[in-house]
Amino acid sequence: MRSAVVLAERARGTTSPNPPVGCVVLDSSGTPVGAGATQPPGGPHAEVVALRQAGERARGGTAVVTLEPCAHHGRTPPCTDALIAAGVKRVVYAVADPNPVASGGARTLQGAGIQTEGGLLADEVTKGPLRAWLHYVRHARPHVTWKYAATLDGRVAAADGTSRWISSEVSRAEVHELRGQVDAIIIGTGTVRVDDPALTARAADGTPGARQPLRVVVGSGDLPETARVLDGSAETVRVRSHDPAEVLAVLRDRGVVDVLLEGGPTVAGAFAGAGLVDRVLAYVAPTLLGAGPVALGASGVSTITGAHRYTVEEATMSGPDVRISAVRARN
Repeated sequence: MRSAVVLAERARGTTSPNPPVGCVVLDSSGTPVGAGATQPPGGPHAEVVALRQAGERARGGTAVVTLEPCAHHGRTPPCTDALIAAGVKRVVYAVADPNPVASGGARTLQGAGIQTEGGLLADEVTKGPLRAWLHYVRHARPHVTWKYAATLDGRVAAADGTSRWISSEVSRAEVHELRGQVDAIIIGTGTVRVDDPALTARAADGTPGARQPLRVVVGSGDLPETARVLDGSAETVRVRSHDPAEVLAVLRDRGVVDVLLEGGPTVAGAFAGAGLVDRVLAYVAPTLLGAGPVALGASGVSTITGAHRYTVEEATMSGPDVRISAVRARN
């Protein structure tokens, strides 16, 4: 299953609106004979890729997959059909499919005499490759991660507006890797005018990544013609709205599942105030400024009882910085 998780992680950002799934097929003796991940929309699912690689060696064996095999006919036939036809004896999956259209795969397999077992490494898969997709299915909107870098005293820039670089080279490399995995990056017009970010995924040497996220600029303000988000190096869309829910509805209709919010304090405050920041990814640098803008703008909180509450799921080092991942606390 851990091998299947790795395969799923590699597929992140390439499968939306389908889930990034990994699958490993073992023969009857327990030897891995096939492996695969979900291909871009219209292509085969992970189980089919792995079964094709395994061929006849899959008969009497086990399929280990990060998500319960689908039982419906969408762009491709049901994965349950492929598993039954391959003659596997057992299917082990991590997470049950919450999509009412595609769920029921385990029952279908059991009806065909195949042993099924769910829940293996479910927490790891839920917090990892399937985090955004599961949220998308359950809440009918993209999953939003607000990423920011700040000093120990919460400043995202100095008093004169300079902010390069608050976070370390290691942290910035991590962010570029993350950009290559998400479907879209959101930023406001104000940040475009002030910072002129490229919002692309790049290697340490500046080389563009193989895959670039959709760049989304929200707000009604005009942009400079020379703005780097308009340079054609990646697709950019304008959403001329200040309503976070409306922005996410536009992206949902485009099949966007996983969103990285990189806007400034105003945009971040608007999304937080609307209850639409599902995860906070903070890079805290061991630096003090004492003045300058803070990470979060007005978000509708006037008293401590109205604070937006999050649960820290991980805190670790990123070079000299502390990386904190916190998820929204839901009642």
